[in-house]
Amino acid sequence: MEDEGWTMVQKHGNQFMVNGQPFYVNGFNTYWLMVFAADQSTRAKVTEVFQQASSVGLTVCRTWAFNDGQWRALQKSPAVYDEQVFQALDFVISEAKKFKIRLILSLVNNWEAYGGKSQYVKWGKAAGLNLTSDDDFFSHPTLKGYYKAHVKMVLDRVNTVNNVTYKDDPTIFAWELMNEPRCESDPSGNKLQAWLEEMAVYVKSIDPKHLLEIGVEGFYGPSTLNRVQFNPNTYAQQVGTDFIRNHQILGVDFASVHIYPDSWISQSISDAHIDFTKAWMQSHIDDAENFLGMPVVFAEFGVSAKDPGYNSTYRDTFLNTVYKTLLNSTKMGGGGGGSLLWQLFPEGTDYMDDGYAVVLSKSPSTSDIVSLQSRRLKTFNSLCSWRCHWGCKKHHHRHPGTGTTLLYHDEL
Repeated sequence: MEDEGWTMVQKHGNQFMVNGQPFYVNGFNTYWLMVFAADQSTRAKVTEVFQQASSVGLTVCRTWAFNDGQWRALQKSPAVYDEQVFQALDFVISEAKKFKIRLILSLVNNWEAYGGKSQYVKWGKAAGLNLTSDDDFFSHPTLKGYYKAHVKMVLDRVNTVNNVTYKDDPTIFAWELMNEPRCESDPSGNKLQAWLEEMAVYVKSIDPKHLLEIGVEGFYGPSTLNRVQFNPNTYAQQVGTDFIRNHQILGVDFASVHIYPDSWISQSISDAHIDFTKAWMQSHIDDAENFLGMPVVFAEFGVSAKDPGYNSTYRDTFLNTVYKTLLNSTKMGGGGGGSLLWQLFPEGTDYMDDGYAVVLSKSPSTSDIVSLQSRRLKTFNSLCSWRCHWGCKKHHHRHPGTGTTLLYHDEL
């Protein structure tokens, strides 16, 4: 693909579009790319994971564009950056393009890993602010200012490898406001909603070209009590997020949902996990199509090898469930925009494994499932133009005079 074909991903209704064609996504997460790229001894692993992902047709990677106050921090303290680490992020972006992989870049963590909102609160306390909760991140003007300064620094960054400003780079698929935001101190959802509204508009004021998503896990909240039955547990509606309300915010382009039945329902593997996954996905696809009018990306899904009852056959069943549920939407030109496996690792990085790592070279059956999904989506993306999707919704297109359904409907 030449550079002139490497254009920004756009949204048209409930579909992603590139160069006038649908762009249904099969992708992955590898969160540590920037940190690995910052050290010459591990930088090759970044190239390796992109190469392996590309070999099975994966087209989007979600990774962190933050590391706050930690080991190999990008942001060492408010507005103080480590240029070597920033150049590592430059490398990640330029390297992704070589393999025709686009990036979803997340801008801060809800959790303590890589700093997160708790690090911002520590910085605030060190500056003399009277802060009582990590959730003050969402409401205190100074901490909001720290976050906005980081957003601006990243979006306005000029890549030292390719000289392209991040906010102009089509390699970036989208920005993510936060990884898995929660605000448990306000179960009404009002505090988090106000923060999301403010920050979505702020990101768009700097970069109106790129798509934006907010990073939530997808829990239904107080605004849609008729949907909370789909939540994995009753606690999920008390963490301050509200799937429908959060995604009706000005500037938010697509919905994000995560899928972790082994964290949310029970650690022990069971058929109930598969049943939950189907219902959880379908409810969000329906919402994306019927209420939100935007694509939904299942931005993290995975299963831990540390779970009681785990085996690779179950993982393959879980992946197939996610992929087939999405394909049912894709076939109709629907809002199931794609999924991102948590998480893809190259060989020799076992010490980083949280239990969820997928090493394709060691998992041939899983690799085959991922590759098949990529091929199916590629077929649909290349053969079904946006205009066709109106027909897809109503009936199968049949070849004139033969009565046979066109390839991409058969293939899917």
